[in-house]
Order: sequence, then C-alpha cells, then structure tokens
Amino acid sequence: MDGDDRTRAAKWTRADVEALMAAPFAELVFRAAEVHRENFNPNEVQASRLLSIKTGGCPEDCGYCSQSAKFDTGLKASKLMDRDAVVATAKRAQEEGASRFCMGAAWRSPKTRDMDELCAMVGEVKALGLETCMTLGMLSDAQAKQLSEAGLDYYNHNIDTSPEYYDRIVSTRTFEDRIDTLEKVRASGMKVCCGGIVGMGEAPEDRVGFLLVLANMTPPPESVPINALMPIEGTPLGASEPIGALDFVRMIAVARILMPTSYVRLSAGREDMSEEAQALSFLAGANSIFVGDELLTTNNPGQAKDAALFETLGVTLI
Repeated sequence: MDGDDRTRAAKWTRADVEALMAAPFAELVFRAAEVHRENFNPNEVQASRLLSIKTGGCPEDCGYCSQSAKFDTGLKASKLMDRDAVVATAKRAQEEGASRFCMGAAWRSPKTRDMDELCAMVGEVKALGLETCMTLGMLSDAQAKQLSEAGLDYYNHNIDTSPEYYDRIVSTRTFEDRIDTLEKVRASGMKVCCGGIVGMGEAPEDRVGFLLVLANMTPPPESVPINALMPIEGTPLGASEPIGALDFVRMIAVARILMPTSYVRLSAGREDMSEEAQALSFLAGANSIFVGDELLTTNNPGQAKDAALFETLGVTLI
C-alpha cells in the first residue's frame, strides 16, 4: 500500500511494513528522503546530550546493558548525581550546541523519595532554555503527572524490540509493562521518546514487528531513537554480530516513512559507524543525534569528529 497517502492516525499493517523492508534500497531511501523533506529541513539535525544521573546497580536483566546488577561488566554503581553537577553539565552541553538534554537513571522505577529532586533537576535544566528528557524506568500515574507538572518535555521508555522477541532480551519486565508506562506518559501530557535496538540477534520479521508497534501508537512517538547494539563484555549479548550498515540504514528509512513527523534519532552505535553509513542514514531521514563523547556508559563520537562530518555534509546542528 502506498504510504504517501497515510495520515498519522491511520494504522499500518504488517504487510505494509514488510513491503517497505523488501523494497529496492535506492527506491526506499529516495522515498524516505522525499517524506523527510516534506516535514523537515533535510540539512538540519537536532543535537541532544545524554547524561547518566544514576549509574549501575539496576535490578533488571536487559541483555544488552552494562548497568544491570545481574551481569559482571566491571561497572560500579553510583548514587543519584548532585543537582548542581547535573545543571552544570547541561549548561556545558548547551554551550557546545545541544538543544535537548536527556537524563537517564539505572532504575527499575524511581523511588518516591527521589521524585522531588528529579523534578527540581527538570526545572533548573529547563530554565537554561533546553528541551528536557528523562528515562527512569517504569512510572506510576502519579510519577508521570509529577514529572509533567515539573515541565519535563519528553519521557524516554524504549520497547527495545518486537513483542515476539522481547522475552529473549529481558525477563524482569514484560513488553506490556513497557506499553503501560508509555500510556501513562502520554496521558500525563508529556511527549514520548520511544525506540529500540537492532543487532541483538533478532530476525528480519522482528525488525518489522518493532517498527510496526511504534508506527501504530496513537500518536506515534515524537522522538524515535534507533540504536545499533554496542556489545558489552559481560552481558548476554556481548558477543553479538553487528548489524550491517545497509540493514541499519533500511531501518532508518522505513521508520521515516512510517512516522513522517517524528524525530528519528541515529543513537547508540555511531562510534562504530563509518562516515558514509552516517551520511546515508541522514539521507534516509535521520534528523537527530546524541552529541558528546559518551552515551551513559558507552563511547560516542566527540565534538570535533562530529563537527568535521557535518561540515563535509553541509549539515547544521540545531
């Protein structure tokens, strides 16, 4: 079916997504680029900075994550960062060109005793003029409301993969638990940031199922991070084979067609991507990245490397 006639409220079928995934590469990227140009300036990319405000010691067993207390990755757990340190980091990120500041904590869910401090962080970072985002695990209705009232713009809670493959990656919470938190976030009035990871051993049909769930949310997430797995020694997925560059670009292109007005973020994995793979991803509709030399606990291209790439591409970070 021709996706050009779709509206955001329409529902995509599995056959629709399968057809896009099977399209000739050049045709798919061309179509995605057309959709992108209809909704965004193709020469602008949103710059976000991600900070781990509470690292390690998480009770979950997400098979890709160095921060799980269940895996021996050599990572030491830390307490919640001091608010002044978080705000100072946000200010530096803004000075270096970031327009959105994302704060992540390695929790199953935040404790009630931490909520006032988290909300204060949101308020002070937002006062700098930055968009704000947090990822803190599962939320209750009351917690989602409290964060929303504090002014949090986005809440990130990834579905990770398809519903069918999910229990191969995580056993300590269900796919439905993820959806439940996303519904609470949406009901609170915050914008949704939701995506997942490819290269975890999933089959092609799981990549279809993953994008199908995202595209059929009502509305789809305003921000869609597509991560390439960065294998971490000591985790169950530490020996995974990387996803091919063209397969990754195909994911970006299909996401752009399915979710025309969402920011599609080229997220984890850029450190290991060639400049050509990144350029193809931007051509296919990616228009958001994380800047800085670290993503929570993994490496990311630094400012100098990114500046050189975007100067070559004629792209402006916003």
